[in-house]
Amino acid sequence: MTLPAAEEQARRFARVRLAHRTEMQEDYVELIADLIADGGEARAADLAERLGVTPATVANTLGRLKRDGLIEMRPYRSIFLTAEGAGMAARSKERHGVVVRFLGVLGVPDEIAETDAEGLEHHLSGETLEAMRRFADERDRGISPNGTGAT
Repeated sequence: MTLPAAEEQARRFARVRLAHRTEMQEDYVELIADLIADGGEARAADLAERLGVTPATVANTLGRLKRDGLIEMRPYRSIFLTAEGAGMAARSKERHGVVVRFLGVLGVPDEIAETDAEGLEHHLSGETLEAMRRFADERDRGISPNGTGAT
């Protein structure tokens, strides 16, 4: 393997490691935003139930989210997103929606598309997401991927 190829491979692996680090943050802030939107509040017990993890796992993760400036919380109170956390949640929800929509255009059933999007949304580049969005938009307008009117 040549040096430039090795550097390129290292860059790709570094990008994947970064996606893995932010994946949990994105899942948590997106769920917190959904809970607040649905019921007016987000509680640690709700997060544990929805994520299928222990309360201790949620407590540890919430501590990291607070340290990273994504949430605010006080004992025996609801969890609130900071402006940075709300922005991350909105971006994550948007990415999720693009992936679900794209998979739906490909004919993937809704339930499977939702499940698959949970992993994909964190690892796709902005360029890939934009291509997926364009493809879905074109299909919605009746334009085939090769630019003709037939789908």
